[in-house]
Amino acid sequence: MFDRLPFLIGLRYVRAKRRNHFISFISLTSMLGLMLGVAVLILVLSVMNGFDHELRTRVLGMVPHTKIEAPGGLTDWQPLAERLMERERVVGAAPYVEQQGMFSVGGRNEGAMVIGIEPEWEGRVSIIDENMRHGSLGDLTPGEWNIVLGSILARRLGVGVGDRVTLLVPEASITPAGVFPRLKRFTVSGIFSVGADLDASLAYAHIDDMQTLARLGDAVGGLRLELDDLFAAGSETRAIIDELGAGYRGLDWTYSHGNLFQAIQMEKRMIALLLTVIIAVAAFNIVSTLVMVVTDKRADIAILRTIGATPRSIMGIFIVQGLAIGVIGILVGVTLGVLLAWTVSDLIGWVESTFGIHFLDAGVYFISNLPSRLIWSDVGNIVSAAFVLTFLSTLYPAWRAARVQPAEVLRYE
Repeated sequence: MFDRLPFLIGLRYVRAKRRNHFISFISLTSMLGLMLGVAVLILVLSVMNGFDHELRTRVLGMVPHTKIEAPGGLTDWQPLAERLMERERVVGAAPYVEQQGMFSVGGRNEGAMVIGIEPEWEGRVSIIDENMRHGSLGDLTPGEWNIVLGSILARRLGVGVGDRVTLLVPEASITPAGVFPRLKRFTVSGIFSVGADLDASLAYAHIDDMQTLARLGDAVGGLRLELDDLFAAGSETRAIIDELGAGYRGLDWTYSHGNLFQAIQMEKRMIALLLTVIIAVAAFNIVSTLVMVVTDKRADIAILRTIGATPRSIMGIFIVQGLAIGVIGILVGVTLGVLLAWTVSDLIGWVESTFGIHFLDAGVYFISNLPSRLIWSDVGNIVSAAFVLTFLSTLYPAWRAARVQPAEVLRYE
């Protein structure tokens, strides 16, 4: 009988009406605190995961996972590309020529990186073809001097498809008339938009035109590689360079965008830590609840001890009661948090359309909606942390209950 006693009495104490309404209020407050803490933590981490996923998809969909280069360029790149494609982790390869320059139109000047690409190969390493707003990569034909601009870059320059732009490159041309900056007129044949800052700093031209502009002859600047796991870029790049030997160098995405993703991960950890403190405060409110319940139930504890209940059983009663309060709050919080994580994008969209409020300006944040991505492992970690904190908060009141001396209590009853 005493094996089931802690469980049965603990649950009965949870359901029982209190003579002291203040105890009921503190118990309800603890439950609501746990519920809100768990729900908010799930929601915030889901939004952080959503931003992280959007940046990975958009930014790293345009930025190569790794680049293989050689001094003076690669003159025989196709056999090298086929060789690298045989590696297990390499899923795509494409040649490129990069040229930093400045676009000038009607007195407007904007700096950008111009990448010369082979349109037939570019789809293997980039998502640009899927994000063309106007035109297509097929319009980049050698000798036509066409160019594809990012949407923000095109807007700042005030140009559209069919307009002409002048590209100035940071190299001088020496002529009989003196030293002049090198420049070339391009025709805008397309505009892309990936919803990231690359829309303001990137442009694409045909690789043959960029080879001519950069005076590389038949050489290309290097090869861009797409990997099956972007987080393996560092080790895979080192392995490729070791295999190719001296004369080659590799640069993976962490050199150019690693700080961005490290910042997101650090923010996610810090926010999780701060919100876990909220859960801890709510969980340790259970201490106050149980201490008052122990004081209120001293006579019951004394009677149970006189009929054979052990101190361990008494501890179990109040541990069960505290855990029941905590588990109810955690379960309701998980349900609420999961529902909010699944619907927050639609809810924010409804609020914006109903009240004319814009929480995220695409021109400022490069994203117009609030992304959310629920990861169940995060939910499991949150539930585990909340349960452990709840369990720890029950130990001291339960220990005090086990130390109640029946003779002292019953003497005054």
